[in-house]
Amino acid sequence: MLIQELKKVFIKDLQKSREEIALYKNEATIWQVEKGIANSAGNLCLHLVGNLNHFIGATLGNTGYVRNREQEFLQKNIAQQHLLKMVDDTIAMMESVLSRIQDAQLDAEYPLLVFKEKTSTGYFLIHLVGHLGYHVGQINYHRRLLENNFN
Repeated sequence: MLIQELKKVFIKDLQKSREEIALYKNEATIWQVEKGIANSAGNLCLHLVGNLNHFIGATLGNTGYVRNREQEFLQKNIAQQHLLKMVDDTIAMMESVLSRIQDAQLDAEYPLLVFKEKTSTGYFLIHLVGHLGYHVGQINYHRRLLENNFN
């Protein structure tokens, strides 16, 4: 049951990230950084896609995804429609992989050592939910700030 609830939150937040990227009226603004903003919305989107495809897709689902984390922050000017497709593909991957995980697996050790000490798969999935929500909020704020849209 918990894995199904986690899946709902992941999908909801990925759909929100998609909505935020789609709301940019000026595609160039997606890649803009200024006023002390460290990362563009485009780079945050690439980071979220890379993060989830690596830690869930490749690690738990054996999708074969190979991550290049550095490129998530270096790539620029990817078309808005391509970013949206990447999010859609990540949603499909999440649906597939998380549907195959059983609640009992949440107590098992997560296959990768990510932090200083080992964690359970459940703990790490909860961490990833928080990470996703944090960056979706940054994308929302970036869009509203740079497009002067505080609605």
